[in-house]
Order: sequence, then structure tokens, then C-alpha cells
Amino acid sequence: MGNVVMYSSVSVDGFIADENDQPGPLFDWLLSGDVPLDESGALKVSQASYEHTRAYWDQIGVTICGRHVFDLTDGWHGKPPSGIDHVVVVTHRPQPEGWDPEAPFHFVDGVEAAVAKAQELAGDRLIEVAAGEVGGQVLAAGLVDEVRMDVVPVVFGSGKRFFGSVHAQHLLEDPDVVTQGNRVLHLRYRMCR
Repeated sequence: MGNVVMYSSVSVDGFIADENDQPGPLFDWLLSGDVPLDESGALKVSQASYEHTRAYWDQIGVTICGRHVFDLTDGWHGKPPSGIDHVVVVTHRPQPEGWDPEAPFHFVDGVEAAVAKAQELAGDRLIEVAAGEVGGQVLAAGLVDEVRMDVVPVVFGSGKRFFGSVHAQHLLEDPDVVTQGNRVLHLRYRMCR
């Protein structure tokens, strides 16, 4: 079974978006280099960021996100991002009207059901959980194996928190991956068990 990874780009003060759901400069690092990150060539990063990010993306089988992220991205128009096979959406609402039933998106009620569905779909590939409220709920449920973050040198002051509304202490091990790119620091922490 694949590891469950909570992930996002994040400000140094722990926010994944501002109060208006805008990421500001959090994704500028994806345009800060000269190495194409995918086939489109639209994203260009430093060599260090390429090696780190491409290796990570290639391991992901399923992404879990909340309905809020799904709606903000217009459901990626029915095509999972970054070459991921499936997206599991945590929601209390039905799929959008007119949604293509063949699109590899699965709508479930609750984070435990989302992780179970993702594990079924991912096999031994990674399960990525979008940071924020849903990521925080998965963390609080004890279902996260590791935390990955792309720390960007900006202070937001307020906004949408990386760990959502988690209010309990959760210990992580020392980072076992620390990679410096252009305008980003890639970190990986395993959860203490």
C-alpha cells in the first residue's frame, strides 16, 4: 500500500493561500528556472527542483482534495493534474451536474472513506493529500505517513493554513529530504509513529 503524503507549497508562516484563496507568489518557483518540469514546457524550474519534484510527481497515483479545491480548479476540467491517475474528492455534495461519469474522479463523504478509496486505486503508488482543511483532517485521523512542503520565502500574515484547523500536537521526524531550489525549499518529514 502506498504512503499517504500531505503536500502543498506554503509560505514561511504556514499559509497555502491568502484570505481570498489566492496563492500569491507560492507557485512562482514553478517558473523560476530553465528546466521544463513536464511535457507542456510551461513550468520551468531549477535543476534541483526538477529532480526533487519530478521524482515525487512520478510516484503519485491518487490525489485527495476537498470540494473547495475541486471547485476552485473547476475540477481540472475532468483531467487529473500532473499526470496523476485519479482524484478523490471529499465532499458532502453530489458530483456536479453534467459531470462526465468516465472522468477518473471519485466523490466520497469523509476523509477515512477518501483514504480507503485512494488506497484501493493507488496500489503501491503514493497517495497525495492536498494540504488545508482536508489534509488537516487526514492528519488528525492519524492517516498521514509523511508531510512534504515546498516552502516559499514569503510571509502572508493570514490566510488558509497548511494544516487547516488542526489544534492538537503531532510530532514529525527530522526532515530526511531538504532540497534548495530557486525561490523554494523542498522538505519531507515522516510522521513519528
